[in-house]
Amino acid sequence: TKKVVNTMLGQMVSASTCPTCHGEGKTISATCDVCKGEGRQLNEEVIPINIPAGVANDMQLSMSGKGNFPERGGVPGDLLIQIEEEPHEFLKREGNNIMFEQYISFVDAALGTNLEVPTIEGKVKIKVDAGTQPGKILRLRGKGIKDLNGYGRGDQLIHLNVWTPKSVSNQERELLEKLRDSDNFTPHPGKNEKGFFEKVKEYFQ
Repeated sequence: TKKVVNTMLGQMVSASTCPTCHGEGKTISATCDVCKGEGRQLNEEVIPINIPAGVANDMQLSMSGKGNFPERGGVPGDLLIQIEEEPHEFLKREGNNIMFEQYISFVDAALGTNLEVPTIEGKVKIKVDAGTQPGKILRLRGKGIKDLNGYGRGDQLIHLNVWTPKSVSNQERELLEKLRDSDNFTPHPGKNEKGFFEKVKEYFQ
């Protein structure tokens, strides 16, 4: 609405929003009992969504036209879906790769063994070679997360830890004492031995 005001400097015109229609140019004489004149009502709808492989924590998916309607008609907004990734009991995600820590006994590390380890697609068998050192990392190619953009998939890296018993029986102690002085059981680290973080860095390069 416009309002003319006489002042010492002459007439001045001021414009303001109509208090009745609030600038819409029309009013509702009789409001609906359900929507109270807003042209919309609160409702609930169950919508199926497709979550693509490779999505990560805190990512947002958008569904066009599945959001709220504006007041008194118009095009509805979008529905934004926030992804929250639930941690796994054993497996840890690093990008598209999966990390898993596997404990083995000293005997299995020395003599070698075959094990079953969990992956995102079920258990698979792996071979632990004789003489495996603590911190060795095994790679299962293609056992990681699918790339969101369709460029292949990551790997699963298995970090081998050698379990040391906290207590031993008298018989076990006698056997270990016999092995203590054996030259084959004395550590002889070579200059080319790599640490855990160097090994991880090497696998990600």
